[in-house]
Amino acid sequence: MFYICTYFNLYYIKTAKIIYWSATGLLSALLVMSAGMYVFNNAMIQQAFMGFGYPTYLIYPLAIAKITAVIVLLTQKKSYLKEWVYAGLFFEFVLAFFAHIMIGDGEQTAALMATVLLVISYTTGRKLVTI
Repeated sequence: MFYICTYFNLYYIKTAKIIYWSATGLLSALLVMSAGMYVFNNAMIQQAFMGFGYPTYLIYPLAIAKITAVIVLLTQKKSYLKEWVYAGLFFEFVLAFFAHIMIGDGEQTAALMATVLLVISYTTGRKLVTI
């Protein structure tokens, strides 16, 4: 009986790790591509920010924050800094979703997808830490 429980526990941990790293990897790729757009396609992003009513001087700090968030998500195992990164990204994605809804440009899907990936990454990461 012990071997069966051990087998299922190892299977659960392996599955949770695959889900965690898949979600975290996709989320990181999305954040890196977004930060790249902020830097390399700045004129289009400035137009979008002006459409939102946001100041354009936030573009480069947001790009730096996204790259920093990726570094923290991929390197930290368990820390308060990682918790703060998850919280900050959650608020960013929710606010981005509603900003796209309010101006009606139809681009809210990426923010919704990022929020789902963030929640999956956070919940499976928390399960792995508690095991």
